[in-house]
Amino acid sequence: MAEPAKHIQLGQLGDLPRPESQRTLAMSDVSLNADRPQTTDVEASSKDEEKGEVSPASIAGDDPNAIGWDGPDDPQNPMNWPEKRKWINIAALSLMTLLTPLGSSMFAPGVPDIMVEFKSSNENLATFLVSVYVLGFAFGPLLAAPLSEIYGRAMVFNIANVLFVIFTVATALSQNMGMMIAFRFLMGFAGSTPVTNGSGTISDMFPVEQRGKAMAVWAMGPLLGPCIGPVAGGFMIQDVGWRWVFWVIAIAAGLISVMCYFVVTETYHPTLLQQKVNRMKKETNNPDLYSALDVARVSTQKKLEHAIVRPMKMLFTQPVVFIISLYIAVVYGILYLMFSTFTFVFAEQYGFDTGIIGLSYIPTGIGMLIGTITFGVIADIIIKKKMAKGEATVPEDRVPVWLTVPCGLTIVVSLFWYGWSVKSNAHWIVPMIGVAFFCFGLMGIMMCLQIYLMDVYIKYAASVIAAVTVLRSLAGAMLPLAGLSMYNDLGLGWGNSVLAFLSLVLVPVPVVFRYYGPKIRAMSKNNLG
Repeated sequence: MAEPAKHIQLGQLGDLPRPESQRTLAMSDVSLNADRPQTTDVEASSKDEEKGEVSPASIAGDDPNAIGWDGPDDPQNPMNWPEKRKWINIAALSLMTLLTPLGSSMFAPGVPDIMVEFKSSNENLATFLVSVYVLGFAFGPLLAAPLSEIYGRAMVFNIANVLFVIFTVATALSQNMGMMIAFRFLMGFAGSTPVTNGSGTISDMFPVEQRGKAMAVWAMGPLLGPCIGPVAGGFMIQDVGWRWVFWVIAIAAGLISVMCYFVVTETYHPTLLQQKVNRMKKETNNPDLYSALDVARVSTQKKLEHAIVRPMKMLFTQPVVFIISLYIAVVYGILYLMFSTFTFVFAEQYGFDTGIIGLSYIPTGIGMLIGTITFGVIADIIIKKKMAKGEATVPEDRVPVWLTVPCGLTIVVSLFWYGWSVKSNAHWIVPMIGVAFFCFGLMGIMMCLQIYLMDVYIKYAASVIAAVTVLRSLAGAMLPLAGLSMYNDLGLGWGNSVLAFLSLVLVPVPVVFRYYGPKIRAMSKNNLG
């Protein structure tokens, strides 16, 4: 394979089974060639251009000024980093994504105390006090994802960590309800960054057959955080008051921010190649050098303009993104609606005090933990088995019917279980088991569908997850506000039944994409550059 200008003719690799080093290089490309089996290089390049996902080789040709990776085994390519270095980055990222979601629910058991201190008895305001943080999670990705695709992942992570500490301290010092709500929103806005950009970091470093495991480790943070938070928060609030919840989060966030500044390294390929170009310009005095991933030579301002609108553009112009985001938003919103019922269900009906009530969130953590590990491992096994047979992988491999349909039905059954067991005054362990099953099924749906989107939009992994996060966070913030009125009118039994029937309607969504995904994607004008 010729390398006349330090960039790789990736198109020559084709879609046939290849050695691990070459397969790793192919996955570092901005297009996922594996989802287009049985095509020639010319056809693949043409389809890439239609989708706005053109490989460095296809754009740069033999231009000696186009700078790419130094061969398939270039140690500077994040795909070729040692496993230890990759997992150190994932571990640091997991700590960030564990901490920031703690802020969404850790103080939830103390909401009654806050309402008394700020002299308010508005039930909807009490609910909004919790959900406004998730509202920040909805708007933060619209800035965090585009910035990471312009300036790289590491810088955005570090700035967001500092802002999160500042806003958390401000929340702890709040003197009225307005300050509390405003700074809670800003906490969520800054804290959404590791949740949004984590998937992009994973796609930067891991080939397709390893992403499931990496996603499982990273996802434990944002999913377990809201569950672990109330467990510790309940006893802390009971002993030292609600403000100390935010002081503890601020202290922990400060320590993690310092650690991540030294540990988390840049992984975004365009940023790394641009840094290489800048070094080589100084070394060679050649101002015409450019990154093979930046052939259009678009200014930073134009890139930022495109990047900022990209998540919303993907959400509303890509049917794949919109439909999947809607499914995830519904089940995620139901989860937060369920959270909003725990206080009065387990406090008023089962007599749990402020400290013990935090323990009612444990089943959600158990269900999510088991689900995350299970489906993360299964996701990689499916891809590795197909690759072992010499078959080309496609994104639709991520949504097998035998896995996604049972997970969807588990969500439906568990909603009936939780609602009617509470309605019939069953022992408190019964509704908790139902909650655990709900979270297990939720993980199956979210893991499969989010990895599917990452594989479809490999270049814009951060933006596509930002689009998903926006819709699901809006649902997580707003559904509890409407849901409490529904529960007041219908009760927990019929109220959860309505949610179960809504979830049942969405069960076929993964089936549709499993069999018709390529056709649906082909219908979209994927001009996202």
